[in-house]
Amino acid sequence: MSNRGELALAALCMAVLIAQIDTAVVNLAVGPIATYFRASVAAMQWVVDSYNLVYAILLLTGGLLADLYGRKRVFMAGIAIFTVASLLCGFSSNVALLVAGRTLAGAGAALMTPASLAILRVVWPDSKQRGRALGIWAACNGLAFAIAPTLGGLSIKWFGWRSIFFLVVPVGLLALGLAIPAIAESSSPEKRHFDPGAQVLGALALGGLAIAAIETHHDRTAALGALIIAILSLLLFIRIETAKGPTAMVPLDMFRAPAFRGAIVATAGMTFGMYGVLFLLPLIWQTQGTFSATQAGLALMPMALVFLLMSPLTGKLAEKTGMRLLACGGVAMIGCGLLLLGVTAEWTSLAYAESGLLLAGAGMGLATGPLMGMAMGAVSAARSGTASALINVARIAGATLGVAVLGALFASAGTPVAGLRFAMLLGGSIQIACAAAAWHTTRPTIESGKNQATADST
Repeated sequence: MSNRGELALAALCMAVLIAQIDTAVVNLAVGPIATYFRASVAAMQWVVDSYNLVYAILLLTGGLLADLYGRKRVFMAGIAIFTVASLLCGFSSNVALLVAGRTLAGAGAALMTPASLAILRVVWPDSKQRGRALGIWAACNGLAFAIAPTLGGLSIKWFGWRSIFFLVVPVGLLALGLAIPAIAESSSPEKRHFDPGAQVLGALALGGLAIAAIETHHDRTAALGALIIAILSLLLFIRIETAKGPTAMVPLDMFRAPAFRGAIVATAGMTFGMYGVLFLLPLIWQTQGTFSATQAGLALMPMALVFLLMSPLTGKLAEKTGMRLLACGGVAMIGCGLLLLGVTAEWTSLAYAESGLLLAGAGMGLATGPLMGMAMGAVSAARSGTASALINVARIAGATLGVAVLGALFASAGTPVAGLRFAMLLGGSIQIACAAAAWHTTRPTIESGKNQATADST
């Protein structure tokens, strides 16, 4: 990897870090912010959810804009917006301004996240080099997850809640400074254009899914209504995009590539179970008095550290075993971790829970980079922004359904232990099923070495 490539990768990794750390530490600051502003629970919910909602709504837009108008330009715009939004949050004098800042931050993340993965596809056209870069890029997710609880907690304790928003500003500025000389501009309009109708339907589908997740534990009727709107919007979106063919906002012929379909299925399965774990396990620890919120975060850290340690190794491992084995095997390994959590749910020793979490963390480390590599390598570089947006849509959809379905199962089981057992057994089983489906789907393309030909043809 050249010096310019290393600088470009550093800029892309910093963007991942600021987005992931910001999301995690804001959850820690909800209490202090509510006390400072004397805000209601509903107001604080929007401090968290405004970011998630806008991010989901604009994700497809961000991917399309990157392909149409320049991946570097959109990436840098996203970082700049995110940085300005963080300053607005830090200097907010009331909750309304804070929500506005979080909304703006969601828009920035929707631009920079798809663009960052698209740039990886373009800058490293060779699959082996791209695999190594993706391993490092994926490790930043684990790093953010590992350091966010401690960093956020200490920052809030020593400097107050405003400090968590100021933390990302120098990192964002540094990422911008590195991106300017290190990342070359690229775009691929190729008769595609901004389609307002498809944009609205795509936004309704993703926004409806996000609102369904937000309201699942507060207003089941609203959640069901939002889910119905999301499904209907998705069906209309598919109909419109099918008619437009290769000039569509999301060219559906991308899904003809088996590796792309497999990566979508496995990614959705991966986040379905993992977000269920991250939601339910700390909840049951705290409600049963096992841990405080801070202690629960520390108990999750070994999983994050294993994720961090495994991710950079996937590039070299993929050269020996292939991305298919790492991606599908990693998701299956996460599923086994959840099954272990389910089987040992009523056992009091923390060692069993940590064993399941370590297995899940190792699977995340093995699968995340290769899944991104499978998805991006299965399509042409011209569609890398849209492909990046779609793999993130799969991640959001899996996470949304996981929290909703596993959370509902947990709540209906009668006791917390029974709820955790049933939720983890279902989550792990679905992950293993998705891994098996992805393994079967990707067999013709990856084993025969024809995935690159498929990418060139699309």
